[in-house]
Amino acid sequence: MVANANRTAPLDCYAGCIAMTGIESGCTIWFTGLSGSGKSTLSTMLAEHLRRHGARVEVLDGDVVRTQLCRGLGFSKADREENIRRVGFVCELLARHGVVAIAAVISPYRSGRDEVRSRIPRFFEIHTHCPIEVLVERDPKGLYQKALTGEIANFTGVSDPYEPPLSPEAVIDSSLQTPQESLSVILRALEAHGLLPPAPLAPNTIS
Repeated sequence: MVANANRTAPLDCYAGCIAMTGIESGCTIWFTGLSGSGKSTLSTMLAEHLRRHGARVEVLDGDVVRTQLCRGLGFSKADREENIRRVGFVCELLARHGVVAIAAVISPYRSGRDEVRSRIPRFFEIHTHCPIEVLVERDPKGLYQKALTGEIANFTGVSDPYEPPLSPEAVIDSSLQTPQESLSVILRALEAHGLLPPAPLAPNTIS
Protein backbone atom coordinates (compact mmCIF):
# COMPACT_ATOMS: atom_id res chain seq x y z
CA MET A 1 0.00 0.00 0.00
CA VAL A 2 1.25 3.49 -0.84
CA ALA A 3 1.21 5.48 2.36
CA ASN A 4 2.18 8.82 0.89
CA ALA A 5 3.18 10.27 -2.46
CA ASN A 6 4.90 13.51 -3.30
CA ARG A 7 3.87 15.24 -6.55
CA THR A 8 7.25 16.94 -6.87
CA ALA A 9 9.45 14.60 -8.91
CA PRO A 10 13.15 14.97 -9.70
CA LEU A 11 14.11 16.14 -13.18
CA ASP A 12 15.15 12.61 -14.18
CA CYS A 13 11.53 11.49 -13.80
CA TYR A 14 10.90 13.11 -17.20
CA ALA A 15 13.31 10.65 -18.82
CA GLY A 16 11.75 8.60 -21.57
CA CYS A 17 8.50 10.56 -21.52
CA ILE A 18 9.09 13.32 -24.04
CA ALA A 19 8.51 11.10 -27.06
CA MET A 20 5.00 10.43 -25.75
CA THR A 21 3.94 14.08 -25.68
CA GLY A 22 3.16 16.83 -28.15
CA ILE A 23 6.59 18.42 -27.79
CA GLU A 24 7.70 16.11 -30.59
CA SER A 25 5.25 18.01 -32.81
CA GLY A 26 7.42 21.11 -32.51
CA CYS A 27 7.01 24.30 -30.55
CA THR A 28 8.78 27.55 -29.75
CA ILE A 29 10.10 28.35 -26.28
CA TRP A 30 10.97 32.04 -26.11
CA PHE A 31 13.19 33.44 -23.35
CA THR A 32 12.93 37.21 -22.90
CA GLY A 33 14.66 39.38 -20.33
CA LEU A 34 17.42 41.89 -19.71
CA SER A 35 21.05 41.22 -20.53
CA GLY A 36 22.58 39.00 -17.86
CA SER A 37 19.26 37.76 -16.48
CA GLY A 38 19.96 34.11 -17.35
CA LYS A 39 18.42 33.56 -20.78
CA SER A 40 21.44 31.90 -22.38
CA THR A 41 22.25 29.76 -19.35
CA LEU A 42 18.71 28.48 -18.97
CA SER A 43 18.12 27.97 -22.69
CA THR A 44 21.26 25.82 -22.85
CA MET A 45 20.24 23.82 -19.77
CA LEU A 46 16.73 23.28 -21.12
CA ALA A 47 18.01 22.25 -24.55
CA GLU A 48 20.41 19.73 -23.03
CA HIS A 49 17.66 18.31 -20.84
CA LEU A 50 15.22 17.90 -23.73
CA ARG A 51 17.85 16.38 -26.02
CA ARG A 52 18.79 13.81 -23.40
CA HIS A 53 15.19 12.68 -23.44
CA GLY A 54 14.77 12.42 -27.18
CA ALA A 55 13.57 15.80 -28.39
CA ARG A 56 14.96 17.53 -31.46
CA VAL A 57 16.08 20.97 -30.30
CA GLU A 58 17.69 24.05 -31.81
CA VAL A 59 18.75 27.13 -29.81
CA LEU A 60 18.82 30.63 -31.29
CA ASP A 61 20.93 32.72 -28.93
CA GLY A 62 20.67 36.48 -29.28
CA ASP A 63 24.42 37.13 -29.36
CA VAL A 64 24.99 34.50 -32.05
CA VAL A 65 21.99 35.60 -34.10
CA ARG A 66 23.32 39.17 -34.14
CA THR A 67 26.55 38.02 -35.82
CA GLN A 68 24.88 35.75 -38.41
CA LEU A 69 21.18 35.97 -39.22
CA CYS A 70 20.84 39.63 -38.21
CA ARG A 71 24.25 41.02 -39.08
CA GLY A 72 24.01 44.66 -40.05
CA LEU A 73 21.04 45.49 -37.86
CA GLY A 74 21.50 48.20 -35.26
CA PHE A 75 19.70 48.91 -32.01
CA SER A 76 16.96 51.32 -33.06
CA LYS A 77 13.44 50.18 -32.29
CA ALA A 78 12.87 49.32 -35.96
CA ASP A 79 16.05 47.24 -36.11
CA ARG A 80 15.29 45.48 -32.84
CA GLU A 81 11.84 44.60 -34.14
CA GLU A 82 13.33 43.27 -37.39
CA ASN A 83 15.80 41.20 -35.38
CA ILE A 84 12.92 39.57 -33.50
CA ARG A 85 10.92 39.11 -36.69
CA ARG A 86 13.78 37.14 -38.27
CA VAL A 87 14.35 35.00 -35.20
CA GLY A 88 10.62 34.35 -35.01
CA PHE A 89 10.51 33.31 -38.66
CA VAL A 90 13.24 30.72 -38.12
CA CYS A 91 11.49 29.45 -34.98
CA GLU A 92 8.25 29.13 -36.93
CA LEU A 93 9.93 27.02 -39.63
CA LEU A 94 11.68 24.80 -37.10
CA ALA A 95 8.54 24.23 -35.04
CA ARG A 96 6.56 23.43 -38.17
CA HIS A 97 8.99 20.59 -38.88
CA GLY A 98 8.80 19.04 -35.44
CA VAL A 99 11.74 20.83 -33.81
CA VAL A 100 11.69 22.49 -30.40
CA ALA A 101 12.98 25.97 -31.22
CA ILE A 102 14.40 27.77 -28.20
CA ALA A 103 15.04 31.51 -28.61
CA ALA A 104 17.08 33.42 -26.03
CA VAL A 105 16.81 37.06 -27.03
CA ILE A 106 16.24 40.25 -25.05
CA SER A 107 13.30 41.13 -27.33
CA PRO A 108 12.45 44.29 -25.38
CA TYR A 109 9.19 45.26 -27.07
CA ARG A 110 5.88 43.50 -26.48
CA SER A 111 4.70 44.28 -29.98
CA GLY A 112 7.54 42.26 -31.49
CA ARG A 113 7.02 39.30 -29.18
CA ASP A 114 3.27 39.41 -29.70
CA GLU A 115 3.75 39.42 -33.47
CA VAL A 116 5.85 36.26 -33.22
CA ARG A 117 3.31 34.67 -30.87
CA SER A 118 0.52 35.36 -33.35
CA ARG A 119 2.37 33.40 -36.05
CA ILE A 120 3.34 30.34 -34.00
CA PRO A 121 0.52 28.16 -32.62
CA ARG A 122 2.65 26.45 -29.94
CA PHE A 123 4.43 29.44 -28.40
CA PHE A 124 5.70 29.37 -24.81
CA GLU A 125 7.10 32.61 -23.38
CA ILE A 126 9.47 32.67 -20.40
CA HIS A 127 10.33 35.93 -18.67
CA THR A 128 13.75 35.76 -17.03
CA HIS A 129 13.38 38.50 -14.46
CA CYS A 130 16.21 40.02 -12.46
CA PRO A 131 16.23 43.46 -10.79
CA ILE A 132 18.42 45.97 -12.57
CA GLU A 133 20.33 46.61 -9.33
CA VAL A 134 21.41 42.96 -9.23
CA LEU A 135 22.37 42.98 -12.90
CA VAL A 136 24.50 46.08 -12.42
CA GLU A 137 26.20 44.41 -9.47
CA ARG A 138 26.87 41.20 -11.43
CA ASP A 139 27.86 42.83 -14.73
CA PRO A 140 30.46 40.19 -15.75
CA LYS A 141 31.18 41.94 -19.06
CA GLY A 142 31.08 45.48 -17.67
CA LEU A 143 28.27 46.39 -20.07
CA TYR A 144 25.96 47.98 -17.51
CA GLN A 145 28.77 50.15 -16.16
CA LYS A 146 29.57 51.33 -19.67
CA ALA A 147 25.88 52.01 -20.33
CA LEU A 148 25.52 53.98 -17.10
CA THR A 149 28.52 56.15 -18.00
CA GLY A 150 27.27 56.69 -21.54
CA GLU A 151 29.92 54.62 -23.29
CA ILE A 152 27.20 52.33 -24.69
CA ALA A 153 24.08 53.94 -26.12
CA ASN A 154 20.65 52.36 -26.54
CA PHE A 155 21.30 49.78 -23.84
CA THR A 156 18.12 47.97 -22.83
CA GLY A 157 17.16 48.58 -19.22
CA VAL A 158 19.37 51.65 -18.90
CA SER A 159 18.94 54.02 -21.84
CA ASP A 160 16.40 51.96 -23.80
CA PRO A 161 13.11 50.54 -22.48
CA TYR A 162 12.29 46.95 -21.69
CA GLU A 163 8.61 46.00 -21.71
CA PRO A 164 8.11 42.86 -19.60
CA PRO A 165 5.51 40.38 -20.80
CA LEU A 166 2.05 40.81 -19.32
CA SER A 167 1.04 37.14 -19.38
CA PRO A 168 4.05 34.90 -19.97
CA GLU A 169 3.67 31.15 -19.61
CA ALA A 170 6.48 31.13 -17.03
CA VAL A 171 8.43 33.63 -14.93
CA ILE A 172 11.72 32.94 -13.22
CA ASP A 173 13.78 35.26 -11.01
CA SER A 174 17.49 34.61 -11.29
CA SER A 175 18.18 36.83 -8.28
CA LEU A 176 16.27 34.40 -6.05
CA GLN A 177 16.61 31.04 -7.79
CA THR A 178 19.57 28.89 -8.78
CA PRO A 179 19.69 27.86 -12.44
CA GLN A 180 18.60 24.34 -11.46
CA GLU A 181 15.64 25.70 -9.49
CA SER A 182 14.68 27.87 -12.45
CA LEU A 183 14.87 24.89 -14.79
CA SER A 184 12.52 22.97 -12.51
CA VAL A 185 10.03 25.86 -12.64
CA ILE A 186 10.22 25.88 -16.44
CA LEU A 187 9.70 22.12 -16.72
CA ARG A 188 6.67 22.26 -14.43
CA ALA A 189 5.22 25.10 -16.50
CA LEU A 190 5.81 23.16 -19.73
CA GLU A 191 4.00 20.24 -18.12
CA ALA A 192 1.10 22.45 -17.03
CA HIS A 193 0.70 23.74 -20.59
CA GLY A 194 0.72 20.27 -22.10
CA LEU A 195 4.15 20.48 -23.72
CA LEU A 196 5.61 17.87 -21.38
CA PRO A 197 3.89 14.83 -19.90
CA PRO A 198 3.19 14.84 -16.15
CA ALA A 199 6.20 13.69 -14.19
CA PRO A 200 5.62 10.37 -12.44
CA LEU A 201 4.76 10.46 -8.77
CA ALA A 202 7.73 10.04 -6.45
CA PRO A 203 6.53 7.89 -3.50
CA ASN A 204 7.88 8.85 -0.12
CA THR A 205 7.08 5.61 1.61
CA ILE A 206 5.69 2.26 0.52
CA SER A 207 4.33 -0.28 2.95
